[in-house]
Amino acid sequence: MEDNKLYNALLKSQDERRRLEPDRGEARAEENFRKERPYAVSERDRLVHTQTRVDTNENENPPTVYDSSMSLGLIGNPKPWSREQLRERKIIYSGMPDKEVMDAYRELRIQLRNRAGEGNFTIMFSSLGNGPGGLLTAFNLAAAFALDSQTSALLVDCDPYSNELGGLVSSPMGAGVTDFVGDRSMAIKSILYPSGVERLTVIPAGTHASSAVELFSAVRMRELITELKARYPDRCIVLNAPPFRENTEARIIERFADQIVFGVPFGEVTGEIITDAVDALGSDKFSGLIFQE
Repeated sequence: MEDNKLYNALLKSQDERRRLEPDRGEARAEENFRKERPYAVSERDRLVHTQTRVDTNENENPPTVYDSSMSLGLIGNPKPWSREQLRERKIIYSGMPDKEVMDAYRELRIQLRNRAGEGNFTIMFSSLGNGPGGLLTAFNLAAAFALDSQTSALLVDCDPYSNELGGLVSSPMGAGVTDFVGDRSMAIKSILYPSGVERLTVIPAGTHASSAVELFSAVRMRELITELKARYPDRCIVLNAPPFRENTEARIIERFADQIVFGVPFGEVTGEIITDAVDALGSDKFSGLIFQE
């Protein structure tokens, strides 16, 4: 009942805004109800994105009642990966042959959702290993939430020292988190990119790796996460952080997370390391471990 009141109040406020501003034309992407387009695109793909928007926006009006299945369909995915392409990149998908892996991610989704309760939330994922390699797990964790037709997911790559994301995303990417935080003239829509996975959007780390610590500490970083959470009431945001034991950035990003999950690479991490990391975290946000092969 309370949810219905909230949605009705939201719709009412939008109707009042449209009456007050009748001639503004098409609203900006940040203001559209349940919309997150246009994405940032390259010139090479602009025609493809334009055609996609024309096709999906024809007769498109905000729903009169909140319907997540209809509203989440507005998230564009102009270059969806095929099952073969997903398998090559080790990205999970419904009906994949390795049912045990799929079930493991589903169980993670259930446990994290139960811990979070209703509404959207943020999860920080960070590896306890000695090097890169955690991004795929973070990507698949976000993909697991996106598999739920009633939920959208956003992967925010906060590891400026890794370039793995480009190999997992079907569209070219440019500016990212550090660029946005360092330039107040940038709009959020300029750093959002379709992933190739339905209902999953990504934001890359950006190009300013040398000043990432200062940028992640900035007020604008908090404003970014707050705005991203406000856009979709049922969204899961996964923050991919650098390895926890080796980088200061992970300790900074922790403040933006509601829950924290550590990755444990096989053969690299002892029980003592895990205990020390949890103690160093010093937070009740710790939700569990993902053991990585």
